[in-house]
Amino acid sequence: MDEGNRARATDDAALPEPMARVLGEYERHLVAERDLTPHTVRAYLADVAGVLEHAQRLGQTDPGELDLRTLRSWLAKQQTMGRSRTTLARRATAARVFTAWLARTGRAPQDVGAALGSPKAHQTLPDVLRADEARDLLTAAAELADDGSPLGLRDVAMLEVLYATGIRVGELVGLDVDDVDGERHVVRVLGKGRKERTVPYGRPAARALGLWLRHGRPHVVVEGAAGALFLGARGRRIDQRAVRTLVHQRLADVPGAPDLGPHGLRHSAATHLLEGGADLRSVQELLGHASLATTQRYTHVTTDRLRRAYQQAHPRA
Repeated sequence: MDEGNRARATDDAALPEPMARVLGEYERHLVAERDLTPHTVRAYLADVAGVLEHAQRLGQTDPGELDLRTLRSWLAKQQTMGRSRTTLARRATAARVFTAWLARTGRAPQDVGAALGSPKAHQTLPDVLRADEARDLLTAAAELADDGSPLGLRDVAMLEVLYATGIRVGELVGLDVDDVDGERHVVRVLGKGRKERTVPYGRPAARALGLWLRHGRPHVVVEGAAGALFLGARGRRIDQRAVRTLVHQRLADVPGAPDLGPHGLRHSAATHLLEGGADLRSVQELLGHASLATTQRYTHVTTDRLRRAYQQAHPRA
């Protein structure tokens, strides 16, 4: 199993008692004090466990003994194992957050990770749909749902909401019926770090949601589904994998469209908002980005499109 990517951070019994104890305390900090999602907690713990296991192999038994040389050798080993620059950057961040916590809580004499550098992750531009491809995707899904099947109505509603709002797939599957305000055409979303935001959607998504809630969901829901908005075939809250499969399947029916997942629809929504004249700050708020820099990469996508159009159309390009 890949170091630092275990489902559980590590088998605590394999670590010296001081390390195992601190790892457990750090987990409680991430859950109770920082209120991070289970997925984020697992990712942090996996990376920190990798650091501690590496330190143990170097003869260290207590997290307070960590030093900059140990952290750098851990990162160097990751690099020799072929880890991507994006992965290295993420793991370095996890190590710095951990050592800062050690120092802040008195578990280490100083924050040794503060001086830990990491390679900058490659800034690759995301693939996106053209506006006509997005329209074809949603039209094709609606045509497939013409038979009125409950799951067909659900599929259209999910695709419309993903593209209309640009929310993440994890945010989509986490929606409850009560999160939808049909009168105001907004949906309440619980994003990363459990930060709540309100995102508007348009008339097509409103129609699709209405059909699903009136004529689809009541025929699928079973006891135990609670208030989940979108349900799987067995009547309980749908999972992310099913949504990803749906997006890939429906995009395969759109000639020439790239093979994207739900995050590709998020990228497409952001790009089309900017192309339509939305300002960066508004798009940042809609997408729930913590940093404006994350949103700014979509301006490169729109600029590249303009450049290609110019080169194809202008006689003196």
